Amino acid sequence: SLGNGVDLPVVGLGTYKLRQDETVRACVSTALECGYRMFDTASVYRNESILGTVLKDLLPKFGLERNDIFITTKLDPKDHGYEKCSKAIEKSLTLLQTSYVDLFLIHWPGVTKTPLDSPRNKELRNESWKAIEEYYEKGVCKLVGVSNYDIVHLEDLLLKCKIRPHVNQVEYHPHFQQRELSRYCVRNRIHMQAYSSLGTTVIEGNKNPLLTDYTVNQIASKRGKVPSQILLSWAILKGFSVLPKSTNPIHIRENFDIFCFKLTKEEVDELDGIERTKKYAWNPAHVL
Repeated sequence: SLGNGVDLPVVGLGTYKLRQDETVRACVSTALECGYRMFDTASVYRNESILGTVLKDLLPKFGLERNDIFITTKLDPKDHGYEKCSKAIEKSLTLLQTSYVDLFLIHWPGVTKTPLDSPRNKELRNESWKAIEEYYEKGVCKLVGVSNYDIVHLEDLLLKCKIRPHVNQVEYHPHFQQRELSRYCVRNRIHMQAYSSLGTTVIEGNKNPLLTDYTVNQIASKRGKVPSQILLSWAILKGFSVLPKSTNPIHIRENFDIFCFKLTKEEVDELDGIERTKKYAWNPAHVL
């Protein structure tokens, strides 16, 4: 439960790169059956319309209603600015076939086709936040936040905002632990949500460097679990919510079945010790 009383599920289904109707339908159906209630999308994923239709079709089959699930979507970096952001929120609502979203995020601190060191990035994203604040106050966005924000971006936002961000969604896993950012968000009561928890956006030598990590696999073998379950459990113990993505029904189930065991302090310490400062996704460090 976050500061305004809205409950945010601990585990959600990520939908990045899921664009085919049949694929989305199969993944969401499996997820709902397992118990997932949070679904993460974004304008740049180009699947809001499919997800909206699939949820509308499937919810009644599982005896669920709109208020039983949690939908997150995000602002396309090309839509920064007050007017563009307002229109983008309305478009997302239409595509998702809903009158509100549970969480709306600024996806990226920069603006499309704008130099990274341009002050226009800061100006336009702050305009976007003003629009988001208005939709929050109208109850259209139940929670609001950002994604891929470093401390410098959060500091600027907190100086100017009327509504503080509830969430910062960032890359987080044992190879990239962002300790300083995590401490900053805890101090400022901003919930950290992890994407790329399994480090799956970069493959080295046809192997996922995180899922094949020796320490991760040793712990998984000892506990009778798969590596993904160890990684997700680790992130949750650190206070993060997680958004694993998979099109494999077995993996979708495994990624949700992580509450029947708890890592020991020694196991957490071992995972803490494999930090590589290795980022597998986009890097916002140079965005002004």
